[in-house]
Parts: sequence; C-alpha cells; structure tokens
Amino acid sequence: MSISETYVRYRRTLSEEPLAIGVVLVALWMAWSLASGLATGGIRISSLASLVWDGLLRGLIIGLAGIGLSMTYSILNFANFAHGDYLTSGAFAGMATSYLVAGIGENSVGALLLVGAGGSVFGGALGIGVTTSPAAVVLGALVAGGLTIALALFIDRFVYKPIRDESGIALLITSIGVAFALRYLIQFVFGAGVRGTTASGSVPRVDVPAFDGTFRVTAHDVTLILVAAGLMLGVHLLLQRTKLGKAMRAMSDNEDLARITGIPTERVIRTTWIVGAGLTGVAGYMFVLWKGTLGFNDGWLLLLLVFAAVILGGIGSIYGAIGGGIVIGLTASVSVIWIPSEFGRAAAFMVMIVILLFKPEGIFSGRTTA
Repeated sequence: MSISETYVRYRRTLSEEPLAIGVVLVALWMAWSLASGLATGGIRISSLASLVWDGLLRGLIIGLAGIGLSMTYSILNFANFAHGDYLTSGAFAGMATSYLVAGIGENSVGALLLVGAGGSVFGGALGIGVTTSPAAVVLGALVAGGLTIALALFIDRFVYKPIRDESGIALLITSIGVAFALRYLIQFVFGAGVRGTTASGSVPRVDVPAFDGTFRVTAHDVTLILVAAGLMLGVHLLLQRTKLGKAMRAMSDNEDLARITGIPTERVIRTTWIVGAGLTGVAGYMFVLWKGTLGFNDGWLLLLLVFAAVILGGIGSIYGAIGGGIVIGLTASVSVIWIPSEFGRAAAFMVMIVILLFKPEGIFSGRTTA
C-alpha cells in the first residue's frame, strides 16, 4: 500500500469514526497513565489490587440484584423502579432478625427489631458477623430473602396485577409510586439515621501479598463471593435444567405463544417474583453485611447502578446482568486512579454509554433470561 493510499485510509477513518478514535485515544492515555504510575511508584500494585477486589465484590452485589430486575423486565415487560427498595426492605428485615438472634435476652426486643434505631443498640456490641454470630447471619439472610418474596408477591397481587394488561408506562409509573411508599415507610419505622451493623473489628481478615505490599480480604468478602456464586449457579440450573425454567424462557421469548401452548403463565409470573425478589433481598442483606452500615435509602442509591448493569449486559439476560454488574463495579472502584472518588459512579455510567454506542444491544445481546 502506497503512502498516499495509507493517508487517504486514515483520513477516511478520522472523518467516519471520530468517536472510535476518541475512545482509543482516551484508553491509550489511561493505560499510559497507569503504567507510568506503577513504574514510578505513584500507584502501588497492592493499592490497584485492593481497588480491583473491592470492585469485584461491589459488582457481585450489583449483578445479584440485577438478575431479579432483568427477569422482571424480560417476563413482565416493565422496569420496576421499586426494585431498589425491595433490596432495602430485605436488608432491614435480615438485620432485624440478626439483631434479634444475637441480642435476645440482653436487650429490648423492640430496639432489636428496629435495628437499634436512635442508637439504642449497636451491631458491633452485639457481635454481628459471619464468624462471631453465624446463626444470626444465616437466619438474617433467609429472612431477608423470604420477607422480600412475600413483599413482592403482595405488591404484585394488589398493585401490579390489576393493571398488568395496561401499558408498560402505567406499570413503570406505578412502580415509582411503590418505591417512594416503601422508602418512606422504612424511614418512618426505622428512622433516617445510618447505623453501623457489624462488629467490623472482629471480622477475620487476611493480608494477601501483592508485590509491593498487601491487600486485605475479610471473612465477609469470602462469604459474599460464596453466596453470590451459589445463588447465580442456582438460577442458571433453574432456567436450564427444569421445566419451569424452560417455561420462563418461553414466556420471555413470546408470551402469547406461551399461553397458546398451555404454559401456566400466572405460575411463571409468580415464580419470577419469587426468584427475583429472593435474590434481591439476599443481595441487600449481603451488601449491608459487607459494608457494615445500613440506611433507609441504600437500595435507591444502588438502583441506578443496577439499571446500568442490566442495560449494559443486555436487557433480559441474567448472564448479562452478572457481567454488567462486574463491569460497573470495577469501573466505579478502579476509576479513582484517574478521577476523584466522588465521580466514580459517573465513570461507571460513562463506560456503559461508550460500550452501548458500539454494541447497542448490550454485552450479552440476544441471550434473554438465560
């Protein structure tokens, strides 16, 4: 190829794909900045490893919550804005149970069920933790999932089902109303204060070597990974190996055809709420156990990242929700290398936008509900 032909080719690329060129230049600058920082010692490998580890764990929480949202959208065809408040409801229900199990007999039952509202009881003093009070944690996770399932089924029966045949906009707006109602009901009952929930100083931890230092891995980190991996595997087996899972996939592909072929659509819808809400409730509880604090708007603050993960992974794909969650989590954590930490969430949304510009259907496009 002659010099003139090469020049014409690159000029055409610059004129036809300026966005791609811009993305490549930014990526090259980020890679150079990271490499130079590592080479000069401005960025420690151990610090980078810690950020990646934090992003992975955060991504698992987002992905776990995103599975339920993705299933709801693909089968019921509406974006449930109350999903984040389901997460918060599960977190409060689970922590109330953990407080009660760990502190019964030594503290007021009312104070324990209100998760120490007003500073009446502290989770650290109760020894809430996976190693210090394993029974409280296990029961808390089970109640978190179970109560969120009951809440989702109740709201579906009396709020969503009567308008299910209406437009998706009607359901979406209704879900926003449900979200506000749940959020401020939680605030009214439990209070607006953020409270510490775990005995963070008693959580076993290991310092993992990373060339120029170490990064910390705690027992709650490992618990989160095991729980998330187990639940994700369970959903995969449900969808791929059971008749009910096949019915859910069929209804996701074509609801009218599913009805004609005799698939029990109401049972499928009920199962969707059970699986999605259960995962969301457990995700909320594990999120609070992992970060050690609990507030009435935790789910709302996480909701936009969950939506971003679902959209990025491909709406309707549970694998996409998981993959998108990990990408969003890693971006939000690792981006502090280049930008101030308060812009980490913005960086996650920017990465989502860039990826969707080149792959509009998402990372796992074409693979719905499976």
